[in-house]
Amino acid sequence: MIYNLSYVRIIPREVIYVQTLSSTKKAYIAGFLDADGSIYVRAKPNSDYRYGFQIAPYIVFFQSAKERQKFEEVCSLIGYGRMRERKDGILEYAINRIDEIKEFLNCVHPFVVIKKKQAELMLEIIDKKSRVKNEKNFEYLLKLVDSYRELNYSKRRKRHRLTP
Repeated sequence: MIYNLSYVRIIPREVIYVQTLSSTKKAYIAGFLDADGSIYVRAKPNSDYRYGFQIAPYIVFFQSAKERQKFEEVCSLIGYGRMRERKDGILEYAINRIDEIKEFLNCVHPFVVIKKKQAELMLEIIDKKSRVKNEKNFEYLLKLVDSYRELNYSKRRKRHRLTP
């Protein structure tokens, strides 16, 4: 099937990546993360994966949809991630690709204050995830993921076993 896309107008926009920003802007984004952001990782049951779980890391920023334009300006400084509007009128800007999370955290980590432990743990989990060779390594990775329990508050947290 062929689609006629001649009516689509593509508007090029300059993509700015966080690693090219000044220290002041990196500090601002780190402050935004500390105040209105979340750093977390989930072990999602998925039988398609070797050990029965998908390790899914996230960095998410939140803001009221009333401030969409300003929020989009801030998020455009990061250069990657996706925005969505929830049904409750909250905008979420999520970074969920491992390479982007690692790059982002390496840039803003020196400026993060409140969520410094979460940032360090996320970087450790990303490192360990790339080195999993056997079930014992994966069990250790799951323990690291579970240690977010002590750092982050969650109303709906579920605890899973290694075998789905």
